[in-house]
Amino acid sequence: MIGILAGMGPKSTAPFVDQVIHLCQDHYGATYDIDFPPMMIYSCPTPFYLDRPLNHEAMETAIIEGARRLASTGVDFLAIPCNTAHCYFENIQKAVDIPVLNMVEEALRCVPGKRVALIATRATVEAGIYQEAFGRLGRSFVWRREWQEMISAVIAAVKSPNGLPAAIGEWKRLQEEFRGQADAVLLACTDLNVVIDQIDTDIPTVDAGHCLARAVVDRYYQNKEQSSW
Repeated sequence: MIGILAGMGPKSTAPFVDQVIHLCQDHYGATYDIDFPPMMIYSCPTPFYLDRPLNHEAMETAIIEGARRLASTGVDFLAIPCNTAHCYFENIQKAVDIPVLNMVEEALRCVPGKRVALIATRATVEAGIYQEAFGRLGRSFVWRREWQEMISAVIAAVKSPNGLPAAIGEWKRLQEEFRGQADAVLLACTDLNVVIDQIDTDIPTVDAGHCLARAVVDRYYQNKEQSSW
């Protein structure tokens, strides 16, 4: 059984689950209801605010509590579709006795090119988890301070009621900033997948959430095949 610790933010949960479902259809031909994996989904409220510094202690405590609660239901592994949560990955993994998929590692396997524009919350950027991983792979990340205000505006619009049209407009303006400066764009914020699905782009764009969803389906299918031997 798949465990998905989501709700960070709440509007990103359903799109992530939809990605898992679609990938089951593409990856191993799931057709009927019985073909799809059992999933336990916990939408975990966390103290994250765009307009104030992140309280890392409170955030980590909330996520670890959520991970333990979800693990206690008998799931075989966990996926956490939240990039900021991966600031605490090692401690989350230590807190549970089942595997936790690493979203950062999965995303970097998918991104083409040497110069990658990093699109993430301020907390994720400041934590340096992607920058450190880029460095290990001999890649450079492209980030501008002025971009961050635009990114925050997109995320705020996504989180607001009926804010998608405004989010799309902000994203189009931001996209022009990347042109010529990066080989690819990495969306390291799961709130943004609802935006990227609504627009066309000629810049290779990788959604970290989609990469994690693919890893979830791969792990589920491998476990299913092994259990049938």
